[in-house]
Amino acid sequence: MNPLVSIIIPTFNRAHLISETLESVISLTYPNWECILVDDGSTDNTKDLIEKYVINDTRIKFYKRPNELPKGQNSCRNYGYYKSTGKWIKWFDSDDLFLPSALDFMANLANSEYDVYITNLLIVDGITDQIINNKKSFSDNLIPDYLIGKIAFYVCGPTWKKSFLEKQTYLFDDNLSNLDDWDFNLRMIYNNPKIYYLKESLIKYRVNRDSLSHEIYKLNINEIKSEFKAREKHIVLLNKINKPAKSLLVNYIKKRYKYFFREALIKNHYSKFYFLNKLFIYQMKTLDFFGILKTLFAFLIFKIFNKGYKLLK
Repeated sequence: MNPLVSIIIPTFNRAHLISETLESVISLTYPNWECILVDDGSTDNTKDLIEKYVINDTRIKFYKRPNELPKGQNSCRNYGYYKSTGKWIKWFDSDDLFLPSALDFMANLANSEYDVYITNLLIVDGITDQIINNKKSFSDNLIPDYLIGKIAFYVCGPTWKKSFLEKQTYLFDDNLSNLDDWDFNLRMIYNNPKIYYLKESLIKYRVNRDSLSHEIYKLNINEIKSEFKAREKHIVLLNKINKPAKSLLVNYIKKRYKYFFREALIKNHYSKFYFLNKLFIYQMKTLDFFGILKTLFAFLIFKIFNKGYKLLK
C-alpha cells in the first residue's frame, strides 16, 4: 500500500493565497495524503475558506494553535506534526504550490532505506508567477554549502521519514521567526540522514513581498536579529559536534553584518550603530584588524561627506 504522507501547513491571514495552495494539494496524482492546517490566529477569513475544503475532502484537517503554545509558524508546524498520522512528513507553507506529480515518487517507498527525499524547487514571483530561478539542492559539500546559502532546501523541498524525525530532540525552534527552515534543515543534516535527491523540480516556491524573509531587506531589526540568532546558534552546535565549518560560518556572519551596516548607512537607518558594533565584534573575533580600520575609515568618510560606503563591499 502507498505510504501515507502528512502535509503540514501553518497559516496566518492567508485568505488571498490559501485556496491556490489547497487546490495544488487536491490536484496531486498521488492519492494517499492528509493535509493538516494549523492556524496561528488569523483575523481575516482564512478559517472560513479552509473549512469549506474540510467539508469537501476528509483528507484535509484544520486546527487552531492551542493558546498555551507560543505564537508563530514554528509552533504551528510542531503542533501539526503532533497531530499527524503519516509515515512521511511534508512541511509546506501556505503560499507554496505542488505540481501534480510532486509526490508520485512515494508510490515505491513502502520499505525505503532513505530518511529524506529532496526535490529541487522552482522559485517563482508571487505576483507574476514568472520563474526567478531553479533552486538546486545537491552539493558534495553539504554542510558548508548549506551554512552559507550556496544551496537551500527551504521548508518544502524535503519529504522526511517520520521515524527519523521521531529520534530528534526537537523539531522547529519556536524562538526563531527567520531562518527557521535553515536552522531545522541543518540540525537534521547534522544527524546524518540518508538522503535521496530527486532530479525534478516539483514544487513552486513563491517569493512574496509580504513574507517575513523579505522583512530583512527592509531593515526590520527584529527579523534581522532572528537571522543572526539562528546563525550564532549554529556556531555553538558546530562546536559541540566538532564540525570544521565553524570558521566558515563565523566569516559569513561577519560578511552579513557588513552588508547590513552598509545598507543602514545608505538609508541613514537608526540601526547603523547597532550593526557597526556587531561588525566590530566579528572583526575582532576573526582578527581582521585591517577590516576594523577600513570600517572606521568608511564610517568617518560617510559621516563627513555622505559617501564612502563602497569601502564596505
